[in-house]
Amino acid sequence: MLILTLLNNNSEKIFNMKSDKEHEIKITPSAIARIKKMTAEEEFKGMFFRVEVLGGGCSGFQYNFSFENEEKSDDKIIKQSGIKVIIDEVSWNYLVGSEIHYAEELVGSFFTIRNPNAASTCGCGVSFSIG
Repeated sequence: MLILTLLNNNSEKIFNMKSDKEHEIKITPSAIARIKKMTAEEEFKGMFFRVEVLGGGCSGFQYNFSFENEEKSDDKIIKQSGIKVIIDEVSWNYLVGSEIHYAEELVGSFFTIRNPNAASTCGCGVSFSIG
């Protein structure tokens, strides 16, 4: 088990997050279908689907979804049902146990993360905090 401790600029502890490396990051059938469709079309053909956790957003951290041609040296790769999802090592630690989902609702369609590590989320579903 890995315990991550995040410190602020004054070396004060902000949070501890436990991460069991054997947990997976799951991808829902709707996300697989959407990634597969998008990577089969011209603009994103043959590309990897990248998921990142970045600092910022209204809750402290935010998810970023993009398509890339190359993987980086610290990327972890999830291969499932003909798609490849890449996640950098730092982001992986925030996402362990999560589920990548694609939602289609009246307000629009979007990728989202169902993250058990998040203590709270923003109304938009893209920003979160760790408690």
